[in-house]
Amino acid sequence: MHKRVVITGLGVVTPVGTGLERFWSNLIDGVSGIGPIARFDAADFSTRIAGEIKDFKAEDYMDRKAARRMDKFSQFALASAGMALSHAEIDLEKTDRDGVAVIMGSGIGGLETLENQKETLLSRGPGRVSPFFIPMMISNMAAGQIAINFGLRGPNLTTTSACASANNAIGDSFKLLQRGQADVAITGGAEAPITPLAIAGFCSMKAMSTRNDEPEHASRPFDKERDGFVIGEGAATLVLETLEHAQRRGAHIYAEICGYGSTCDAYHISAPDPEGKGAVLAMQMALKDAQMKPEEIDYVNAHGTSTAPGDKAETLAIHEVFQEHAHKLAVSSTKSMTGHLLGAAGAIEGVACVMAIKHGQIPPTINYNTPDPECDLDYVPNHSRDMHVRAAISNSFGFGGHNVSLIFKSVD
Repeated sequence: MHKRVVITGLGVVTPVGTGLERFWSNLIDGVSGIGPIARFDAADFSTRIAGEIKDFKAEDYMDRKAARRMDKFSQFALASAGMALSHAEIDLEKTDRDGVAVIMGSGIGGLETLENQKETLLSRGPGRVSPFFIPMMISNMAAGQIAINFGLRGPNLTTTSACASANNAIGDSFKLLQRGQADVAITGGAEAPITPLAIAGFCSMKAMSTRNDEPEHASRPFDKERDGFVIGEGAATLVLETLEHAQRRGAHIYAEICGYGSTCDAYHISAPDPEGKGAVLAMQMALKDAQMKPEEIDYVNAHGTSTAPGDKAETLAIHEVFQEHAHKLAVSSTKSMTGHLLGAAGAIEGVACVMAIKHGQIPPTINYNTPDPECDLDYVPNHSRDMHVRAAISNSFGFGGHNVSLIFKSVD
């Protein structure tokens, strides 16, 4: 028998706010976290805007010396994990830490460390490269640092599937608990990609918005005037538990995770299948896994990156999966506010789905001003909506053709 798996804790570090309360309040109020890049001088870049974290101090969440030995993505991960564990009110002294898994997603890992240390190598020679360079850079270190800091000895790994990484991490954690291989999983994603090299690379691909003069309006998923995604940074962590474990300790349960679908387009290194075939299969797989009918879904947190081909393909996929029910769905892209956090995106959006279920509120798609005839769903434009949410799908799609859909539902 498969065990039921529930969500009992949430922690976030995002461009619209650090901490669950501030994050959710700003999301529901339609507050944009996008602004001019302040991390470095971006004057020579075609895109000069991003969703940077503005209210985060690593030493508020960890020892200052330890923080200096972590890349920013690991700092974000450790901070969000600490918040999620606190939110879940888990007493680790009374918990079998051999049964606590940590699975985090990151599409890139410690890119800032890589860039800085390459500069050190070129300017000061190999003897001055930090001995912490490799442990800071490698993408598994977010999961490793969480386990080390909290003494969690269960299964520990990192998923790397581009912008689907966090959803794969959450889905794999769900299955691990469902099979009874752990009692608790700390899972989510972390990314810190706002660096000169990353911005230059995405600019060369012409993948990002160049609406530099109005950054708050640059991320406009499904809008006819969209011109590319806006990059963001941050992390989110969810505490998953088997239902029995959560009930045994008297935990507050926010939602249940019940479906996971993971596919590949097998089409192109960066472009989605124009008909959304892989996305269709991922959503159908998640519905089958959850033993749910399409009409039982009320809300889709769309991948919705604000790119012309991606938004169109996802719209087609939703139509194919939900048929007549598609126009009854509330569909929104919170990337319109947070920007695109790459490997951490699915974790942020999973938290948004859980909060939508808990509070009966759908976050909006802001900057939706000019309807696109090829994107014809209800995108909850510009203002949040009060609505009972029985179940929600969170979609994440990534370079390489990765597609992941997760289903969260209210607990009976």
